[in-house]
Amino acid sequence: MSIIEINEQFKLESVQGRYVTLKDVEPMLQKWNTNDQLKVEGNSVLQNPIYSYTIGTGKTKILLWSQMHGNESTTTKALLDLLLFLNSGTKEAQVFLSHFTLLCFPILNPDGALAYTRENANGIDLNRDAQNLSQPESQILRKAFDDFQPDYCFNLHDQRTIFGAGNTGQPATVSFLAPAYNQECEYNDTRLRAVDVIVAMNNTLQQLIPNQVGRFDDAFNLNCVGDTFQFLAVPTILFEAGHFANDYQREETRKFIFLSLLAGLQHIYENVIVNNKNEDYLRIPQNKVVFYDIVYKNVKINYDGIIKSTNFAIQFRERLIENQVLFEAYFAEIGTLDSYFGHFEFDAKNALYSNEEVSIPKLNEKADFCLDKNIKIVNGLPLN
Repeated sequence: MSIIEINEQFKLESVQGRYVTLKDVEPMLQKWNTNDQLKVEGNSVLQNPIYSYTIGTGKTKILLWSQMHGNESTTTKALLDLLLFLNSGTKEAQVFLSHFTLLCFPILNPDGALAYTRENANGIDLNRDAQNLSQPESQILRKAFDDFQPDYCFNLHDQRTIFGAGNTGQPATVSFLAPAYNQECEYNDTRLRAVDVIVAMNNTLQQLIPNQVGRFDDAFNLNCVGDTFQFLAVPTILFEAGHFANDYQREETRKFIFLSLLAGLQHIYENVIVNNKNEDYLRIPQNKVVFYDIVYKNVKINYDGIIKSTNFAIQFRERLIENQVLFEAYFAEIGTLDSYFGHFEFDAKNALYSNEEVSIPKLNEKADFCLDKNIKIVNGLPLN
């Protein structure tokens, strides 16, 4: 099987959606614990277990961690898909297992995952705690790094729907970064080895999602875990799972992250890493804030008795209610919206905006309104 075929055949169906917690992950980790691969490395602030899962016997060691930010679950799903494949017994899985040893932290921040928050239970962003190591979760990851001595680190995250892939007009469905190791953002051998793997992953993704891969901002911050590990001379790659059309549950994006993981492993397995891919890496368009969730164009508003035509943008805010992530639409911008796109775009054709309270949209208010009084918009979208 090719890695694209593997990507199509392995998905852990029991874990889906945006809200992923230990309750979802633990059953499969226990099922795959056939030879003491599963360990509790310590406990979170709220005394939830932080699991590691080790698989493979190969010389090349890779440390992977997901849900450092508790509300970033897409890469956790992709990592579970990877583990499903590696536990499948196929010859392709056996090849990887003989070459690699993977130390995986599926949910590094279980308290944040349960609360669906970026921070841990102490309100600390673990990805800004690489130097202070003030939190138990940070200490656990750093101890694993020091003890395991990985050859590569895969730092797995989600990014917001606002990002596009440069000027392509397409969402940044997947973004990568070889983090800087110094303030000058220079490229040494360590960083270039990460660059080489990113270029290989991008080449694979371009076959399926052309112009939807971005390059994350590389501003240096030694408080960030990726920057610290790169500084410590271990090639580190940041994965960012972004938006794909009509995929707010990120079930499509998980496939592209899974494919990226497969492509990265395959490249490391098949190739002697060479440091001549920097130009290819820099050709990956840098992430730009160019998207809103919803854009309405050519809307008439009654502004102090004067009828004007304008455009406005709506952004979803995520709320956890009864163990479900709901997307609530709020007005985010009013104006020309030049150079911005919407994941949903509507031409109002000069219909007049109205709601029960005001005649113009108000920023940060819920996006429930009418167009020409006969088209009802609820939660930002027209009712069918």
